[in-house]
Amino acid sequence: MRVVFAGGGTGGHFYPLLAVAESLQDLVKDQAFAEVKLYYFSTDPYNKKDLDELGVEFRSVVAGKLRIYASLQNFFDVFKMGFGILQALWKLFAIFPDVVFAKGGFASFPTIVAAWILRIPIIIHESDSVPGRANKIASRMAYRIAVSYREAAEFFPKEKTAHTGQPIRRDIATPIRGAGFDYMSLEPNTSVIAIFGGSQGAKVVNEALIGILPELVEKYQIVHQTGKAHFDSVKETAELVLGDNQKAYRYHPYPFLEPLAYQMVGGIAKLVITRAGSSLFEFAAWGVPAIAVPITKSNGDHQRKNAYNYARTGAGQVIEEANLTPHILVAEIERILQNDDIYQNMQAASANFYGGGAAQMIAEEILRITLSHERK
Repeated sequence: MRVVFAGGGTGGHFYPLLAVAESLQDLVKDQAFAEVKLYYFSTDPYNKKDLDELGVEFRSVVAGKLRIYASLQNFFDVFKMGFGILQALWKLFAIFPDVVFAKGGFASFPTIVAAWILRIPIIIHESDSVPGRANKIASRMAYRIAVSYREAAEFFPKEKTAHTGQPIRRDIATPIRGAGFDYMSLEPNTSVIAIFGGSQGAKVVNEALIGILPELVEKYQIVHQTGKAHFDSVKETAELVLGDNQKAYRYHPYPFLEPLAYQMVGGIAKLVITRAGSSLFEFAAWGVPAIAVPITKSNGDHQRKNAYNYARTGAGQVIEEANLTPHILVAEIERILQNDDIYQNMQAASANFYGGGAAQMIAEEILRITLSHERK
């Protein structure tokens, strides 16, 4: 049994693929099927260590971006995409997998086209409320389509689309409760607010936070993933703003949180402030209410739609970038954390939003398709 995973470029594409790979390996082991061989086709391995731990082999495939704006790069990327399709054709033919599971994004596109040409069944997954260009095109070639948001199903053919939710690796979906206080040198009796702007950080969120740091550290501890590009400037500015504040030690900036630290934060965070990407499902899995600050200009305005679909469930609140002033941010934080009824309702809604089981459902469908082909 051979399965190819395609996607990459961001953690939002990469880690759900690993979640499905993890579930698929468990299914094969539990049901005593023949050994499964897993491959990852993308422009780069993203995190080679994680691939190696799951026994997933990386295969490099060139890809050009599918831009929606005028750029000279569009001309050259047409040729890159064409070369990537030829590469993927050759590499897929060499192993001829039973199924290709693709997560979207430009890095998955050459492999999807090559699989379609070779008549290999394709399953795609869409994490956002509005699909990206790659998945819109891929949906015409896909055998099955899975979506994280119910609202996304309207963009795809009804007969082959299912709402599964977001695949999340078990270690991320299961935070380590309590141990994070010691691990991150935090006070066990002071509430923790976690700030995430994605792996690259979010300048607008960072700036709004800095403006209220002196007020926040009086009551809360702040774990702040600034993004690697912003770490030095945010850290220096925070030190200036906090000055000789006796509670300055409650502010903990990090350029990026490694998986173990991320799990630790999941087990101690009282509130999360975040963008509105697929990580919303991870915070919901933790049972932690969130304030979402969607990117103003995202493809198909998907971040705003993600944020409002999330907020409608009661699991979180939305603050638009244009409204993200220090005063509004601190008022929303206080409203959530100082009202037990509001907080508990948001916690309960988070569990309902996450749902769980997406990786298992997709893995079961991959296995079902594989077995149906073997019987023919």
